[in-house]
Amino acid sequence: MAEHVRKPDWLKIRLGGNEKFTRTKEIVESHSLHTICTSGKCPNMGECWERGTATFMIGGEICTRSCKFCNTLTGKPLPLNPLEPENVALSIRLMNLKHAVITSVDRDDLPDLGAAHWVKTIETVKKRNPGLTVEVLIPDFKGRTELVDMVVDAAPDIISHNMETVRRLTPRIRSAAKYDVSLSVLNRIAERGVVAKTGMMVGLGEQTEEIYQLMDDVLAVGGSVLTIGQYLQPSRKHVPVSAYIHPDQFVEYKEVALRKGFAKVESAPLVRSSYHAEKHV
Repeated sequence: MAEHVRKPDWLKIRLGGNEKFTRTKEIVESHSLHTICTSGKCPNMGECWERGTATFMIGGEICTRSCKFCNTLTGKPLPLNPLEPENVALSIRLMNLKHAVITSVDRDDLPDLGAAHWVKTIETVKKRNPGLTVEVLIPDFKGRTELVDMVVDAAPDIISHNMETVRRLTPRIRSAAKYDVSLSVLNRIAERGVVAKTGMMVGLGEQTEEIYQLMDDVLAVGGSVLTIGQYLQPSRKHVPVSAYIHPDQFVEYKEVALRKGFAKVESAPLVRSSYHAEKHV
């Protein structure tokens, strides 16, 4: 049994509670929306919702994969909700957002793995919200280039796909995704001329050299934006935290990543892939 690692003071999370937080919560709940903020137990939910921003999760709330780090429900998903694109678009308008982030569960049960639903959502969101910039955090679509191209053709401003962890730990941490497939997705995004962004967690047992190798691998395929955050164990059934990385180390990771050539880097214990996403356009 893994030894429990005590959570340090710098990881204390402030819950939200002001008027904007309450209003954002009401909009999300009244339109039957799913957000990665709640399903992923994001530590920044209070801060982001107080700013009136949220990361919308489409494709339902049940994922076909069972990654060892993720708190999203796993199982047999329900059919896609045809009203979801309109509901997301309307909510973004009600929140008066200038930048929206959209992600999804994996839908390996669908012939197109959910790509057409992605396209419909992006197009509807942009049509209903002129002037909005859109970031999407997409699954790997099993490396199928034609499905990645469908999302690219819908013209989001940034396309993100997370590496999540270093090569060595990928088979243990991610249930179906493969390190090289994720790199190929980032490569395709960059090849098509879109900002390619990725994120990773630390504290899973990786070595510093492995983190720097991941940076090199991402840069080699055209990635230009990187987020690095502390892994936090959502429940006892998930992989335990190996170590809590000190904030000073995150600063060093950012400095190294920028020296290596990344255009934008967010690196701190509570950083998640959509944290301060509006700055990455």
